[in-house]
Amino acid sequence: MEEKMNKYLEKANVLIEALPYIQRFNRKIIVVKYGGSAMADEELKKKVIADVVLLKLVGFKPIIVHGGGKEISRWVEKVGMKPQFINGLRVTDAETMEVAEMVLNKVNKELVCHVQELGVKGAGISGKDGGLLKVKKRYSNGEDIGFVGEITEVNPQILLDLIEKDFLPIVCPIGLDDEYNTYNINADDAACAIAKAVGAEKLAFLTDIEGVYRDKDDPDSLISEITVSEAKELIDSGYIGGGMLPKLGNCIDAVENGVSRVHILDGRIPHFLLLEIFTNKGIGTAIIGDEESRFHHE
Repeated sequence: MEEKMNKYLEKANVLIEALPYIQRFNRKIIVVKYGGSAMADEELKKKVIADVVLLKLVGFKPIIVHGGGKEISRWVEKVGMKPQFINGLRVTDAETMEVAEMVLNKVNKELVCHVQELGVKGAGISGKDGGLLKVKKRYSNGEDIGFVGEITEVNPQILLDLIEKDFLPIVCPIGLDDEYNTYNINADDAACAIAKAVGAEKLAFLTDIEGVYRDKDDPDSLISEITVSEAKELIDSGYIGGGMLPKLGNCIDAVENGVSRVHILDGRIPHFLLLEIFTNKGIGTAIIGDEESRFHHE
């Protein structure tokens, strides 16, 4: 009987620990960039969506921005083409762009279905809708890589309208240029631009690593919380490399443009989003402004 009661008390303590976070971020916008392994595993996918739905039901205003790189590559190969990348960016000719848009829209509507299965109204849109994401052609070190877009302007009104009407917006990273040509956009860039435009309180990147390490070769050097200045020093020191470099750059950019906190999280861990946002210790890395109070990990 005592053991059973302790389990109930443990659950109550978890809820009480979450209370100050729910109070602080109630009715605030949180942007979740959804990608990596968490999209490939069906069980993980359901857990991620359940986390985001819970955030909405306890008073947050979530927006999901999703990628789909692995799925795009799979379908590009299915139609007899070979995926090509230059400096980490997908070479996107007209045929690849057509495949990418179809795949991203398919992924988008699957996520909408998962959201609605849990009783919340989901609305899947692309950056084309309502002029959400305007782009120009992006080059990779001066090299033309096709229909890859660099965001020049964000019109967040469609997102704000959907949130106002109690929808959970789910955005796929496709945009238009001034001539209404369609471009593929890096999902991290899209999430960062959208978070800035809607004045998000939080931006969470789902990745395939635990977070930012002070020493990339030491798994015990995970940084729980870091300021923008400390993050810049880490980049300058040469410790940050690979795919984390542009991601951390996006984090710094978002915080410097009004996003209160940016989180880098391991999407392979079930319910990682709730653990980071609603517990004192968290599980990933939070990037905050230099003047921001250290709310987590006290």
